[in-house]
Amino acid sequence: MEWLGPEPIYRQLAALLIERIESGTYRPGYPIPSTAALCDEFDISHKTVRAATAILVERGLLVGAPGRGMFVVDQDAPPAE
Repeated sequence: MEWLGPEPIYRQLAALLIERIESGTYRPGYPIPSTAALCDEFDISHKTVRAATAILVERGLLVGAPGRGMFVVDQDAPPAE
């Protein structure tokens, strides 16, 4: 992939991941590809991928499961208490 414009790469990747979630490529309750897989797919560093996924976690689109990966949050599910 060719990264375009002045926007930092991690923000461009975050936007792409959001597009994939919204389009259904990454479905609620399922994991997104691993950090290593995203690094390979986009030829970027782990740090860049982690910065991008942190944005999605902050927005409530992803949740991390230690040792299992990052999962797409079901936006229609009731909030956990």
